[in-house]
Amino acid sequence: MDDNEKNLRLARDVLQAAGFATLEASNGGDGVAMAAAHAPDVILMDIRLPDMDGVEARRRLEDDERTAAIPVVALTSLAMKGDREWLLSIGFDGYLEKPIDVRAFPEQVRGYVRGSSD
Repeated sequence: MDDNEKNLRLARDVLQAAGFATLEASNGGDGVAMAAAHAPDVILMDIRLPDMDGVEARRRLEDDERTAAIPVVALTSLAMKGDREWLLSIGFDGYLEKPIDVRAFPEQVRGYVRGSSD
């Protein structure tokens, strides 16, 4: 979920080129609904979204039994000291900074995919 169209397209294109199937949402409400309907293996969540922040969207995902087990990774430009630790402490399963490194990004995401270590 990302409200910046360029960031959304870049992440999608890089992941699709690496063999991932993707779904995109530009706001938290749509993303939560899509996750419930499609049960993706991982969710990449921007923190700054227009209708609700990514923290609230992650909480809603956690509260829904259909989406509670899906890993949610913060994908954000928040890069102040302590942001990573704070986001992990409130329940995000991972943290990736924007701008993404297009070469490393697919493997970074793959590391969070549900069932990838099984």
